[in-house]
Amino acid sequence: MKKRKPKIIQDKKKRGEWAESVFLARAAEHGLPVSSPWGEMCSYDFIIGKTGRFVSVQVKSTICREGTSYDCTVRGGHKAYPAGSFDFLAAFVVPEDAWYIIPAKLLRGKRSIALFSESPTALYEKYREAWHLLREAAELRGDGESGGESVDGESGAGLRAGESVRSESDASGEGADAGAAGRFPTNALGRMQAVEKYVRRYLEGGDPRPEKEGEDR
Repeated sequence: MKKRKPKIIQDKKKRGEWAESVFLARAAEHGLPVSSPWGEMCSYDFIIGKTGRFVSVQVKSTICREGTSYDCTVRGGHKAYPAGSFDFLAAFVVPEDAWYIIPAKLLRGKRSIALFSESPTALYEKYREAWHLLREAAELRGDGESGGESVDGESGAGLRAGESVRSESDASGEGADAGAAGRFPTNALGRMQAVEKYVRRYLEGGDPRPEKEGEDR
């Protein structure tokens, strides 16, 4: 049976929103947990994975045929994305109903790329429908096998394992007392415990603020 091709949406903004919805559906079909950041200021559209195992994804789509391939814009505004903007590009060639899952390190300095080329030596063809890369990258993030680096090789790029979950002091159970040193706990449990201590001091009639070293009470 002939493969059904998607209907082409001409408006770029609407087509971009539609492509993101298609990405959500395809990722779900591949069993990938997907979350979306709040607002529109992030340099990525989705994150794949579970707590401590996140990779970030920027979604693009193209209908622009250039010779024997499709030209897909990968810039943000009029400039190439800086290193660390996201971990993977998910590029949708709409007329061919084909997705490309490309590591960000291959896009550094680029403003556009050629996809669905008829050439057997095309640079990105091995990434066509490579959804397994997202799964493998998300799993590596939680197993300590990424060496503290993001998938694209840039330290600090994307969301490293445990980066937003807990600090070293939190892991040792000291997070709840971090406020005493002038630092507010970074993990959820530590924040809850700090608030609980604050309320307890208030109810006992004392100054709820944590003591500072050398400060008279």
